[in-house]
Amino acid sequence: MRPSQSAATVESMATLRFYVVPNAKVDSVVGEHGAAIKIKLRAPAVEGKANAALRSFLSEELEIPERQVVLEHGHKSREKIIRIDGLSERDARRCLCGLR
Repeated sequence: MRPSQSAATVESMATLRFYVVPNAKVDSVVGEHGAAIKIKLRAPAVEGKANAALRSFLSEELEIPERQVVLEHGHKSREKIIRIDGLSERDARRCLCGLR
């Protein structure tokens, strides 16, 4: 937080777990996989293509800029931890999973 910012002006942030299935027929949110959100992506798990596709897919689904979607952990794993700046965890889950 910059010295000129107050706590009220700092945007919210969500940290979510995802389970990614690469090489799928379509990009889609499938549901939940334990505590994670399961997502199928068309991109292969080669040279970071699935990670880039995941960031792009999430930014489109959440209607936020891709720069606000940050891969924190799981660069070479199906299980990923993503930080989403500007949304609460509740709002992000609601948009992705259709929860009310």
